[in-house]
Amino acid sequence: MKDTALTKTHEALGAKLVPFAGFNMPVSYEGVNAEHETVRNGVGVFDVSHMGEFLISGENALNLIQKVTSNDASKLTIGKAQYSCLPNETGGIVDDLIVYRIKEEQYLLVVNASNIEKDWAHISKYNQDFNAEMRDLSENYSLLAIQGPKAVEAMQSLTSVDLSAIKFYNFVVGDFAGIEHVIISATGYTGSGGFEIYCKNEEVKQVWDKVFEAGADFGIKPIGLAARDTLRLEMGYCLYGNDINDSTSPLEAGLGWITKFTKDFVNSEALAKEKAHGAERKLIAFELNERGIPRHDYDIVDSSGKKIGIVTSGTMSPSLGKGIGLGYVPQVFSKIGSSIHIQIRKKAIPATVVKLPFYSN
Repeated sequence: MKDTALTKTHEALGAKLVPFAGFNMPVSYEGVNAEHETVRNGVGVFDVSHMGEFLISGENALNLIQKVTSNDASKLTIGKAQYSCLPNETGGIVDDLIVYRIKEEQYLLVVNASNIEKDWAHISKYNQDFNAEMRDLSENYSLLAIQGPKAVEAMQSLTSVDLSAIKFYNFVVGDFAGIEHVIISATGYTGSGGFEIYCKNEEVKQVWDKVFEAGADFGIKPIGLAARDTLRLEMGYCLYGNDINDSTSPLEAGLGWITKFTKDFVNSEALAKEKAHGAERKLIAFELNERGIPRHDYDIVDSSGKKIGIVTSGTMSPSLGKGIGLGYVPQVFSKIGSSIHIQIRKKAIPATVVKLPFYSN
């Protein structure tokens, strides 16, 4: 197992560490519900330094990114970021990612920790036609997600950048916590606002310490991956390996909005046909009508008990106090308001298909 630059800090804070994507990662500190509420109502900090970062540069950098990603990166101006995915050749998804335009001919791709090697190999294969410069920075950079409605106010004293002026999916390269040239990005996977801070491994302890000093009056706390999962699920954000993978298409996963057919990209022709015909199954959101907790891989059944799908993500929502989840079902069961059942042990619990997000401010 690899450590992040902050593993010893997490240990000193009493974090429960678990293996995740090849890293020792803090899953919780004081408990998932308390940490979840901290982010929804105040400000919390995640160490997500296990994520991968690829720097793509040169005159063909954009052409390569346009080929391997589903979204239209030509729309990015310097200082903007974009959610996207890497389609594979067989209708599925290699990974989901964020694309940042750093300079005129330079982009940063931020990928999932579990997919770093797979993504690098996939992009490199297509780069044989483009010869863009590719650098894997994953081992050298750390990433902190400072999330919550109080994040702007709590962190403003650490930077000369006006944090309130950074719009969602925009970023600034500026000073932060005494370090120059830090990426301050108004992204995050919680739905409660805040920033992601990219800095070098040797800088992150200073950043972490100053973040907690600045946030002390705002009740700032460290947050683990368990709360990160409940927060993202309440927003209906996909988790790679659960809700999307090598055999789920972006269209059936509800990611048509990041799949732009105004350009040629990997497997775009087949995906365009799928869009024209309509995907056979769809990723739905559901709420349980009775007490129970849906879990990954539980069966989704119809009123007669026949299996019609599978739960990809599920939890007891700390904000809503009810069981929520995502899962794939045939199109006929996907309409908002449809009745389905979740097989929890020997009981089929009734559930209703709902519109995302589950939680809104």
